[in-house]
Amino acid sequence: MVHQHSSQPRLSPSSYEEDITLLLAPRLAYFAGVARQEHVTRAAQEMGVPQSTLSRAIVRLEEDLGVALFARKGRTVSLTPAGRTFLTSVERALAEVERAAESVQADADPSAGKVAFGFLHTMGSETVPELIRAFRVDHPRIRFTLVQNYGEAMIERLRAGDLDLCLTSPVPDAPDLVARRLDEQRLRLVVPDDHRLAGRKRIRLAEAADETFVTLEPGYGLRRITDDLCSEAGFTPRIAFEGEEAETLRGLVAAGLGVALLPPPAVARPGVVELGVTAPRAVREIGVAWLDGHPDTAPVAAFKRFLLSRRGHLLPD
Repeated sequence: MVHQHSSQPRLSPSSYEEDITLLLAPRLAYFAGVARQEHVTRAAQEMGVPQSTLSRAIVRLEEDLGVALFARKGRTVSLTPAGRTFLTSVERALAEVERAAESVQADADPSAGKVAFGFLHTMGSETVPELIRAFRVDHPRIRFTLVQNYGEAMIERLRAGDLDLCLTSPVPDAPDLVARRLDEQRLRLVVPDDHRLAGRKRIRLAEAADETFVTLEPGYGLRRITDDLCSEAGFTPRIAFEGEEAETLRGLVAAGLGVALLPPPAVARPGVVELGVTAPRAVREIGVAWLDGHPDTAPVAAFKRFLLSRRGHLLPD
């Protein structure tokens, strides 16, 4: 292999890092192959590339770096001290790339891949475990990465590529998302068991206009629904506490801190009474959302089809 040093390296130390990466990355595997064989012809045969291509790639790599990586004697080559230092990092980088490739291939495996799935806090105790249990009857090896959060945070993670799908409420309406309504859930006015309304089964929400409310924080879908329902009933709720968990709010209602509009609990909680709301119609829609135009792996597509098949009976009875 004829080696001619360029009079001036093609990259100076002040070159942009992304330019260095673009120039060097395609040649790193060639460099490692030649270093492993210490022979250009054998390395070319091992990698299945023409010897001339391999020789040119190594020469250009040395020119780009401005460093001799190999000492040459006939067709045999040996690493220089700089070459040995470079090889250590190159092998580490190539191994990391290989691990990354194996990881994404494993995640896309139709029978044993991965789904990144987000869901609301209030879906976590009963709905989501039941969904995953039912799905894995036919897909026992598919793995899940689960994220439990409020709606807006999950939409942000969808857009960032951290999630494949999310179960959320209200059903989002945005040009970059696809969303499908799956079910609706009746909300109840939760009051302490010694409250003046505790003997009732149903009320109009306007009857609670003078009450103090405990609610979720702004940004939560259920908070937006609460504010909208109260507005429709003709009042703005007085807020005593803003929290992050529906069951925390139930506990505060039991302690007499206020009343709350909440979905049904997975397990009945002592100290509170839950009243049906007759007007306005107090429900929240539950839907699944994903990023528009984002290609699905086989496991994600299978779970998406499963969720859509549960339309109308997503929630436990």
